[in-house]
Amino acid sequence: MYVNAEDVLPETLLEAIQEYVQGVELYIPKRPEERLGWGEVNGTRNQIYERNREIVRRAAKGESIHSLMERYHLSYDSIRKIISASRKE
Repeated sequence: MYVNAEDVLPETLLEAIQEYVQGVELYIPKRPEERLGWGEVNGTRNQIYERNREIVRRAAKGESIHSLMERYHLSYDSIRKIISASRKE
């Protein structure tokens, strides 16, 4: 979204910024505490969390790592890491 700095910034702040940059678009990022983590906006983080829980449940019921590899299209090491991480929780 484009906003004219003259419309939102105090004149003294605008003048201070103009000492560094003028006549260009300037991106001002959100504060770090307002940023969302990876995958939080589009739900990817939650999807992976749910997938991993399902992998752990299936492994606990006796499904083999090789079967899980085929079902979820993951490597042997990835499946092992998911299962191992669940044991540490």
